[in-house]
Amino acid sequence: MEIEYKEFLKLDIRVGLVKNCEKIENSRNLYKLQVDCGDIGVRQILTGIASYYSPDELINEKIVVLANLKSRKIMGFESQGMLLAADFDNEPFLLKIDERRGRIITPGSKIK
Repeated sequence: MEIEYKEFLKLDIRVGLVKNCEKIENSRNLYKLQVDCGDIGVRQILTGIASYYSPDELINEKIVVLANLKSRKIMGFESQGMLLAADFDNEPFLLKIDERRGRIITPGSKIK
């Protein structure tokens, strides 16, 4: 499905810094992340990647976040966004920020 460019512009895609990650009790695959999104604050994001990433692999990582997704409750917790990942053979691969060239990308930076 194609969308118009003006529809794409409605998406608020930002750099987020994972500050905390904990497994949701009684779930098989859910983590509850606290993600610093800069000037719009810390967002709580629930994500089903516990089978693929340990908390240590996520904490302090700069990831890509869809920040203006409507909040929803999952297993009694509010999720205030979505992290973005590529699908490869039905496994998620997180989109992370490349800072190899010495530039520091700050949390909340908009992705255009």
